[in-house]
Amino acid sequence: MLRATHFPPIASPTLLVLRKCFIPILSVSSFPSYPLHNLSSFSAFHSFVSRSRPSLPSLSLTQFSPMLGHPHLRLSASFNSESRYGDNREILVQHLLLKEDDQKLLLELQQRIAGGEDLSDLAVEYSICPSKQEGGMLGWVRKGQMVPEFEEAAFHAPLNKVVKCKTNFGWHLLQVLSEREESLLKDIQPEEFHAKMQDPSFIEEAQLIDVREPEEVYACVI
Repeated sequence: MLRATHFPPIASPTLLVLRKCFIPILSVSSFPSYPLHNLSSFSAFHSFVSRSRPSLPSLSLTQFSPMLGHPHLRLSASFNSESRYGDNREILVQHLLLKEDDQKLLLELQQRIAGGEDLSDLAVEYSICPSKQEGGMLGWVRKGQMVPEFEEAAFHAPLNKVVKCKTNFGWHLLQVLSEREESLLKDIQPEEFHAKMQDPSFIEEAQLIDVREPEEVYACVI
């Protein structure tokens, strides 16, 4: 995946996503490429997401002066592996967290979910995790990022089925909404990025999507 943060405007189409196996994927985001929830605002959850990330191949970073008050440019690349799912997958997870001694409430919520209520709505009302503000959404996660008990339950859960697990933080009701192939990131020089964009055969094989946030488009226009 080629990932640029706050990239300056270039010829249309600007800031792209190329979705093809073994072809770099270009995307732009105003967020770090580590799409988890903001548990850091809740000190007890610092260890919920593992601080150790897999070692990734990388080249040197090239930084540019801030543009319109934005942080420096960081351009990255990733390449998909051959396996579509299996061990090389990421899952999109939402959850609801209760205290360990709230077993009565846990059973009540399980019954309400079985009766058709939505986990995200219940998370907003009952979860003690900061992710409740986003309906319990944790984002895309891969193996090694969550505590072992949560990871075991999440990566073995059927899609869209709500399952429970217990960790040091309490009881979780979690739901896997989607899954996708994991991407490995490495840094790439902007010069190489521009060279690829001049290659007609590279562009022809790419599906081009503008993935900028609305505020980024506005910033580029002004």
